[in-house]
Amino acid sequence: MKLGIVGLPNVGKSTLFNALTGNAAESANYPFCTIDPNVGVVTVPDGRLDWLSELYKPKKHTPAVVEFVDIAGLVRGASRGEGLGNKFLENIRRTDAIVHVVRCFDDENIIHVEGGADPLRDIEIIDLELILADLEIARRRAERAKKAGKGGDKAARHEAELFDALAAHLDGGKPARAFDCGDEDREVLENSDLLTTKPVIYACNLDEDGFTHHADNAYYRSVAELAAREGSQVLPVCARFEEEMAVLEAEERALFMEELGMTEGGLDRLIQCSYTLLGLISFLTCGPDECRAWTVRRGTKAPKAAGKIHSDIERGFIRAEIVAFDDLKSCGSMAAAKEKGLVRSEGKDYVMQDGDVTYFRFNV
Repeated sequence: MKLGIVGLPNVGKSTLFNALTGNAAESANYPFCTIDPNVGVVTVPDGRLDWLSELYKPKKHTPAVVEFVDIAGLVRGASRGEGLGNKFLENIRRTDAIVHVVRCFDDENIIHVEGGADPLRDIEIIDLELILADLEIARRRAERAKKAGKGGDKAARHEAELFDALAAHLDGGKPARAFDCGDEDREVLENSDLLTTKPVIYACNLDEDGFTHHADNAYYRSVAELAAREGSQVLPVCARFEEEMAVLEAEERALFMEELGMTEGGLDRLIQCSYTLLGLISFLTCGPDECRAWTVRRGTKAPKAAGKIHSDIERGFIRAEIVAFDDLKSCGSMAAAKEKGLVRSEGKDYVMQDGDVTYFRFNV
């Protein structure tokens, strides 16, 4: 999973990126201090995998990972190449989802390229640039399909109609993810290098007081209402808190979070948001050689999940032996779970569930 961290210059992107990933990306009080994207890979916290590793004492412990990409700040006119526009847009195309950092606090000492905090205006600026970039793609695709359809190609004609309709939708200032179409057409759009089909998490960067009382913060509430309308996720964060916690030892961090009334850090909450937004789950494999978490989309059937491990396992799939993690933990061992009949044999039509502890049987 690759998440692109975007936002206007000086909204706290690099500060948040550093805190979440432990990388030393430059963070300064001037626009474009991030030029080339900084990349950080972090492991997905999973207490279930930790428990399995305690049980099996494997040679390898392999959690799922998330890749964060800190992308240069965007300004008005990026779709026309202003600022670092073309580079910025290309970097977004390579991500699975967008973490849009929005400044939700006032501070005269921190420069804002638009003159002051206004999260809805900032969101609109970035949305407009992404929509304009997509509008150009939609018009090009429609024109190309029209030429191909002149010879009577029905599929090309349909594609021309699809991208004409999308262009009209985008021209109205609405993102492609809000475009109403069937599943087949949606799949075409999602494979067309469009920027506004990507799901969004709005990370509201609040100051200390705003974070502690975010439910009462007018800036945060306005973004939360927008996210609810468009089916996006919203996450209150305080980049400064995250930055301070990042350098603390585990015990000190726990005390710091307790004082703030936090049960989870920003990284854990952001990853949970990402999994929800992208419809992802994790299944687990375990044994003396390796305990590992594997990420798949919700609704994935057992053979396809097996293919995440190796294509031969998918090709020669016979069955999956599965026990729910909670059942395994309550029994204390795989042998005890089998004695109680909690280990099931599932076939090709089985839909994987989050936390399935799985052993695939196959023959090639």
